[in-house]
This record gives sequence, structure tokens and C-alpha cells, in this order.
Amino acid sequence: MSESLNFEGVMSSIWKNIEGIEVAPGIYERELWRDDHNKRAMVYEFKPGAVFPGIDRHDSGPEQIYVISGVFNDGVMDHPEGTFIHQPKGSSHAPSSSTGCVLLVLYPEG
Repeated sequence: MSESLNFEGVMSSIWKNIEGIEVAPGIYERELWRDDHNKRAMVYEFKPGAVFPGIDRHDSGPEQIYVISGVFNDGVMDHPEGTFIHQPKGSSHAPSSSTGCVLLVLYPEG
């Protein structure tokens, strides 16, 4: 018995080909994927010196961050390229980057 491949629902995107939306001074958001329940995958690009205004609270669900490049600061410590950060529901942080960074951010619960 041979199996066949199933690509139903599969999609791909190249983040650099998606026009960024400036969501705060020097911080650009690119949506890679979103489902019907608001689960989503985003890329955030922080220009050098960019600071998220205020505190980013995760009241509705967790956030998972992977640092693609640069150095991301969560308000307490620097996280270099290759770092994975899980922000559980109810947590908060103060995102910034003195050097600039690119983040893959997943919202797994919508």
C-alpha cells in the first residue's frame, strides 16, 4: 500500500516579501499566517533603538518568541539570536532592542 502526500491547507510565506506595518515607532509587524480562531504567526522587526510603548500584557493567551536575528530585550534581560521565549498567559514584558532584531512570534491560542 502506498501513501500519497496531502497538501490541503498548506501555505507558505516569505516574511521579507510582506510589507511591514509600523505598529509602534521603529517596530514593524508582518502577518505570516492566521486561522479562523485568531491563532497566528507574525514577524516583528525592531529597528535599532526601538521600544514598545508601555507594557505588553498577555491576558488573553500565551506568546511564543523566537529571535531570528539581533538582540531582543524583554525589559529585564537581552536575548540573542537563536533564543526561544515562552510568555505564558498572564505574563507581561517591555519589548525593546538597542541593536535591532527580527522576531518570529506565535500566538498559539488565538
